[in-house]
Amino acid sequence: LCSSAAALAFSPPATQNARVVNGAKSASFLSAEPTETGAATTAVVVAEPTTTESSINDSLQIPLSYNEMVLQASQCMSDAYSAGITRQIVRILLPRDANADRLGVQFEADAETDNRQSDFKLVPNDESWQGGIMQLYRAASPTTKDILRQLCTTSATTGVPPRIIEDRGIDESGVDGVGLLYTQVGNSNTGGGGDDNAATNDDEEINGGGFGLFGESVTLPTLADNDMCVFVQPNQEVAEFVDKLSTQTLSSTPLIALLNPQWRQVDDALDSASKSGGVFGAFASFLGGKGSVLRRLDELRYQPTFTLEGYVCKGGNIRLIKRFDSDWVVFAENDSGEQYVKVGSLAERPTYQDVEKMLDDKGVGYKYARDLGMAPKL
Repeated sequence: LCSSAAALAFSPPATQNARVVNGAKSASFLSAEPTETGAATTAVVVAEPTTTESSINDSLQIPLSYNEMVLQASQCMSDAYSAGITRQIVRILLPRDANADRLGVQFEADAETDNRQSDFKLVPNDESWQGGIMQLYRAASPTTKDILRQLCTTSATTGVPPRIIEDRGIDESGVDGVGLLYTQVGNSNTGGGGDDNAATNDDEEINGGGFGLFGESVTLPTLADNDMCVFVQPNQEVAEFVDKLSTQTLSSTPLIALLNPQWRQVDDALDSASKSGGVFGAFASFLGGKGSVLRRLDELRYQPTFTLEGYVCKGGNIRLIKRFDSDWVVFAENDSGEQYVKVGSLAERPTYQDVEKMLDDKGVGYKYARDLGMAPKL
């Protein structure tokens, strides 16, 4: 667990009421049973002031450590669940060894997230990862487990971590960097003879029935009301499994999330074409456009709830952050690399040109010019 105090701040996927603690929203524990209209609640309801989108924008900060990011992402997912969003799309940065960002190095070690004193940093999912999508998965999987531990009931009420099962069976090739992680808190089962007991200290990994064309069919878990399921780095090939699990789960109570989907936020030519109807759109989807997948996710009511991403603009690191109830807020890394400075916000996702204009409006010069003393320091 990230910390015992933080564990008390996060509720499981359950009917919740939000309260304000030190100016930040924190989830309160309520019953996992859906609340009927007019029924009296057994939880103590704490009155809170009305939170505006502007105040949420002002409260957003870029996490500077792995622990901060896990807490921030899980808090936002909990807030979104309390707002009735049980099908979520989450994008986060990934932990990476601080000495492993040099291109051309023969071997790049994975970040050890089990050692919280380890020296690693948060990095966007870009082409600088030399190990490709599988190295990204090796960083995303333990991060997802830490987020699930923060969200799960048993972590905060009993101090016992939940049983988290990692199923790689949905990755038919075995090298696409896709996985399925889910908790077993109630009387859910995996369909494969797994232990149906309450949470234990042990995580479990399932490799599925086999990879490739002749592998056995994938068996998806049956989720109880308090269970949570995360598709890690899903691509368009596993969209059918997302569809099947989302529709076969009769109750809308379990949280199902997509973490770091492999399709991009921005559209290329095929993506734009696939969003159109008719034969042309279907053909573009067949060639790899994401339009048909996004339409189906919209039908299943999947919504982006937390987004933390980044790239380089004018030679410096840029971070974009958004909650389900906020605007897009843009930050630029200062020259010391110790913090991020807010440079602007927009209701729609800022383009590269929008970010460049924000930097210009703030008087932020190119990184090389700042380093050489030709422009003011940031």
